[in-house]
Amino acid sequence: MIPTEERFSSALHNSARAWRQAIDRRLKYLGLGQASWMTVATVAKTAAPMSQTELANKLGVEDPTMVSMLDRLVKAGYLLRQPSVTDRRVKLIVLTEAGQHVYNKVRHEAVEFRKEILQGVDRDKLAELTLLLERLQAAAEAAL
Repeated sequence: MIPTEERFSSALHNSARAWRQAIDRRLKYLGLGQASWMTVATVAKTAAPMSQTELANKLGVEDPTMVSMLDRLVKAGYLLRQPSVTDRRVKLIVLTEAGQHVYNKVRHEAVEFRKEILQGVDRDKLAELTLLLERLQAAAEAAL
């Protein structure tokens, strides 16, 4: 018998991967891969512009990977790099109008996907599981 903790870890990992892949399939018509739309969505959801390094940390990628991703998204017209007013070595990442348009499509697809996947799920159990996952995330991030 597989220990519950191992089953949980596997289920968590595999569910997150399947979730991202399913949304990625829905977004193929945009011509953006998962890393691209996740980058655009992350920038769109932040209250204030982030530096390239902050964005890389938030997405869990290395700086060189982030630089090449940003190069592609800037070239596509979805993002801009703007110099920081407090440190000219730092480039802040901001969403363009085209980036906001793409993000609106990403958000719409994500909302529809969540409705489909979560329909029929007990709302109280969903709230309880969400709280548990948020606590686990905080604990994992504290261990970094």
